[in-house]
Amino acid sequence: MTTMDVDSEPLSDEQEEFLRALGRTLVFLPRAFMSDLGQEHELSMSEFFTLMHLSETEGGRLRMGDVAAATALSLGAVTRVVKLLEGKGLVERRPSAADGRVHEAVLTEAGRRRLNQARPSHVASVRRRIFNKFDGLDLSMCTTALMRMSEEESNPPHQERTLP
Repeated sequence: MTTMDVDSEPLSDEQEEFLRALGRTLVFLPRAFMSDLGQEHELSMSEFFTLMHLSETEGGRLRMGDVAAATALSLGAVTRVVKLLEGKGLVERRPSAADGRVHEAVLTEAGRRRLNQARPSHVASVRRRIFNKFDGLDLSMCTTALMRMSEEESNPPHQERTLP
């Protein structure tokens, strides 16, 4: 039996139930966070996390590709998010001092203030929507599982080829 044969076997009932729950969660959480942060602070989840990652760096700046890596967004999506944040005066896009071919997203003072204002709402939302529901679960094990799911595969599975 090859890896492809095992990978194409039907899912167990438990696996199917998990997959459906994960799918609902992946759709629900961004909408819920948008509702919580968007109404009060006019920030989407992607905007909030972009501001958060920028705030954690020296000088509040990251290359656009590094923002993409930190947020797991595509470079195109990061460009759109940064443009939205620029329009709100929360981020500026500048050529990199180290490499003029590369652009950086730079957190403005207004962006830092908005992030600091939004953090308490974000924490309350995250506690209510996630951590209060994890009571009794091993959080480090859940974190490891989520990190494994979001890692890029460095070596895609070998696909068997049939030669003519």
